Amino acid sequence: MTSKGLSMSDRFDKSKLPSRHVSVGPAKAPHRSYYYAMGLTEDEIARPFVGVVSAGNDSAPCNTTLDHQADVARAGVEAGGGMPRRFNTITVTDGIAMGHQGMKSSLASREVIADSIELSVRGHCYDALVGFAGCDKSLPGMMMAMLRLNVPSIFVYGGSILPGRFRDKDVTVKDVFEIVGQYAAGNCPIEDVHELEKAACPGHGACGGQYTANTMACVAEAIGLSLPNSNMAPAPYSTREQIAHAAGAQVMELLARNLRPRDICTIEAFENAARVVAATGGSTNGGLHLPAMAHEAGLAFDLFDVAEIFKTTPYMADLQPGGNYVAKDMYEAGGVYMLMKSLLAEGLLHGNCMTVTGKTLGENIDEITWNPNQKVIYPATAPITPTGGVVGLRGSLAPDGAIVKVAGMERLKFTGPAQVFDCEEDCFAAVEARQIREGSVIVIRYEGPKGGPGMREMLSTTAALYGQGMGEKVALITDGRFSGATRGFCIGHVGPEAADGGPIALIQDGDEIAIDAINGTIDLNVAPEILAERREKWLPRKNDYQSGALWRYAKNVGPAYLGAVTHPGAKAETHVFADI
Repeated sequence: MTSKGLSMSDRFDKSKLPSRHVSVGPAKAPHRSYYYAMGLTEDEIARPFVGVVSAGNDSAPCNTTLDHQADVARAGVEAGGGMPRRFNTITVTDGIAMGHQGMKSSLASREVIADSIELSVRGHCYDALVGFAGCDKSLPGMMMAMLRLNVPSIFVYGGSILPGRFRDKDVTVKDVFEIVGQYAAGNCPIEDVHELEKAACPGHGACGGQYTANTMACVAEAIGLSLPNSNMAPAPYSTREQIAHAAGAQVMELLARNLRPRDICTIEAFENAARVVAATGGSTNGGLHLPAMAHEAGLAFDLFDVAEIFKTTPYMADLQPGGNYVAKDMYEAGGVYMLMKSLLAEGLLHGNCMTVTGKTLGENIDEITWNPNQKVIYPATAPITPTGGVVGLRGSLAPDGAIVKVAGMERLKFTGPAQVFDCEEDCFAAVEARQIREGSVIVIRYEGPKGGPGMREMLSTTAALYGQGMGEKVALITDGRFSGATRGFCIGHVGPEAADGGPIALIQDGDEIAIDAINGTIDLNVAPEILAERREKWLPRKNDYQSGALWRYAKNVGPAYLGAVTHPGAKAETHVFADI
């Protein structure tokens, strides 16, 4: 092992760091013997131990470059005077889990990711953390662990995929999901499906539009846990190695200053993050993950707090699925900080929030020059629309709230009769059979955090509707979730969920449902006495997962509006790991 950076180690008092429990003093001789077995020297064991966690695997292109990037970060940690300790966590990749029972594992994997990182860091007493993630749930899961442990941490996104080319047009995986609907409607031959599926995803990286992964990558920069303009760089770009090395070196600066995630992720920082979700037309899953992250820091920040910020946020980034561009284009236009520069200038961000640079968000933004020649990011003074990238809803159908992505939509009000399905598979079968009636409000229930269990995404269904030309002619509501790639009038996170006996459980075919994304309401227009009669007859449903991880998840998970979390959070903790 290299001894590069040892001259800097006098900045760190190991007797005050967690790693002293596994490396300092005569009683720790057995522990040190393991480190000698791995080739470390006495001087290297005396350094701070830095966990370098990767969600890398071969399950999908989102994750295939992460292990290499994490290994590059090791050199940065060493240069800063630390001793890197690599380990991995899981991912469940939504694009592959989508449209079948595997999607029930997706949201539950967020908790497993956070828990596995916590357990590895606690068990081995690491002093700091650098995390690399690529696919949807691995981003919030990793940041949740950082906030839970509260050791100095930096989050690094592995980068997005480059767009594919299909018949002289940029395409993403969204287009593949939608062509399935076109084929089912008889609007294209099977040869077109095969040609597109081979062209849409040309290499490494996470989905390219402003779907959940890129949304949470923007959140990481806005909330201060990532280096400025680091996360929009596509996975194949060589700059990713520079970013990885810089993150490894910078986490040592944070350790020297004892600058921790909860010092950075204040309530004002969460407000900044919510602002950026809406301004970029980001995924509705931002309204799920931000409350879960805040929960880890002991902050009260639920879906309604997120929705209040959405109400006053201009929609500024012309990104897919509602717009025209992908993450690569945003990176080349100037990145997340370009968008935040305009937001800050209009007083829409808290510029005094600390970041992992050791400077405030405002100080970082001061280093950015606005690029007037790009077409992706509109100024806050002349946005695509004054508000409306993402909207929170509340009403008699969703007393605990719901959320809808309206970026790129023209129709913001919808009233129609319900077509009710008790699982996504039944709805998808009806879509394929062309049984969905124009003007109807499709209801997919018992897909919430408890009821699914696992709160599945509905991209296969919504994309098939769009492919059939029905995307603007129906609305869809669910107690489950939607992919960031979903477009159309699709309302998710309806709460209370059906499994808890929420109003969504009482809807019958033909009931009138009224949705107003301008005023933020969603109502079931059925007389209270009729609903009371239905409630008397309603019985809880038993799902098919009566053992294993999903059983455990269903027993512990809370409501979506609070982040669908599974433990009491920082408000109940009696100690913080970083202080052991």
